[in-house]
Amino acid sequence: MSDDAGAAPFVPEGAPIDALRAAAAGCRGCELWEPASQVVFSAGPPSASIVLVGEQPGDQEDRRGLPFVGPAGQLLVRAIRDAGIDPAAVYRTNAVKHFRFEQRGTRRIHKTPEVHHITACHPWLHAEFGQLSPGIVVALGATAGRSVFGRPVRIGAERGTVLEGAIPDSPAKALLTAHPSAVLRMQGEPGYDDAYAALVADLRTAAAAAG
Repeated sequence: MSDDAGAAPFVPEGAPIDALRAAAAGCRGCELWEPASQVVFSAGPPSASIVLVGEQPGDQEDRRGLPFVGPAGQLLVRAIRDAGIDPAAVYRTNAVKHFRFEQRGTRRIHKTPEVHHITACHPWLHAEFGQLSPGIVVALGATAGRSVFGRPVRIGAERGTVLEGAIPDSPAKALLTAHPSAVLRMQGEPGYDDAYAALVADLRTAAAAAG
């Protein structure tokens, strides 16, 4: 089947999360499946009141098959705790389910997914939203924001605001914030503490809105 078809032909209609996760292992909806080690689908309870949507798996996520387990994920878990949220009670997924990277010697360097990757992979997120009933969906970064809201987003101008009716695929409230990797890259710089505090504040706002 052609990669140009996107993920839709691989998504079992009406399937629960576990079945979607199993089916995603066979997805060939774009070219990213081939160099990646494996698909990285989601983690956390489908009954969660808070859903976090990130960009794509990173190197560690690709190796371990779980989302948000690398350095940025560890920062996110710390921010979730600092916001007063139990990390185990949060459903975590990504807009793009395979790791996009550039090989440089023995290192795999992250490459931001392009719009056609987001579009190709969106049927998986659409199917997830069909099986979830969160109080709020938090989009982490611009790639996640484009996938969740169906349009380009501006983190600086739009972050931290609880939105109603903003997600085409879900009746849940929504909130846009920075991706934890953007905060992680600021470690050692003067603005790091403020950036981390802003992420925690956004997550606290999301928790309050989730009910």
